[in-house]
Amino acid sequence: MLIASYNPKSTGDTMVLIMEPDAAEQSVAIHDDVARIFASDNDQTLGYNFLNASKILPEIVKENGRVNLTEDQVAKLNRYLSTHGFPADIKYDNAPKFVVGYVKSVEDHPKANHLQITKTDIGTGKDLQIVSGSPNMREDIKVVVALSGAMMPDGQIIWPGELRGVESDGMICSGRELELPNAPQVPGALILPDDYQVGTAFDFKKAQHLFD
Repeated sequence: MLIASYNPKSTGDTMVLIMEPDAAEQSVAIHDDVARIFASDNDQTLGYNFLNASKILPEIVKENGRVNLTEDQVAKLNRYLSTHGFPADIKYDNAPKFVVGYVKSVEDHPKANHLQITKTDIGTGKDLQIVSGSPNMREDIKVVVALSGAMMPDGQIIWPGELRGVESDGMICSGRELELPNAPQVPGALILPDDYQVGTAFDFKKAQHLFD
């Protein structure tokens, strides 16, 4: 997993890389304009802050928000790390994080009346269990699934977790949460037309006209 963000108005020339969820105990090592955040117990890298990112990637100054790093950019970052005493452990990741899913089954949550447990097909051969609070949730619909490691338009990052004691992996999104133009500003899963193919990356450009 690799999430990169760059917001010069709020954080200056700093690019934030998130590679793993937060650990219970974390440590930070800072030198040569890099902060490495890692798990204290096993030294696993959780992420990096490149404090003068434009010195390594000059083109980064054109970005604002989520950054989709190319394979070449990841290689440049790793070279910088390796020559400044850090492990070159950033892995290129271009796998889609928003995909078209198909809700195969829905059952009531045992501990919450407003939640339901879905089994959702995302085209990998292994269904995801996703807990949803969408009032329009039902079987036999196509939806947008934000997978673990997705960054929502508002900056929220999706991680595996539990909702009221039930495991949930991913999130079924509403048009409002995806910030699609003219989406209803009320809770409710975005139900996709039949021409969307299960398992494919969700096409945000195409979806700009879903609510015309």
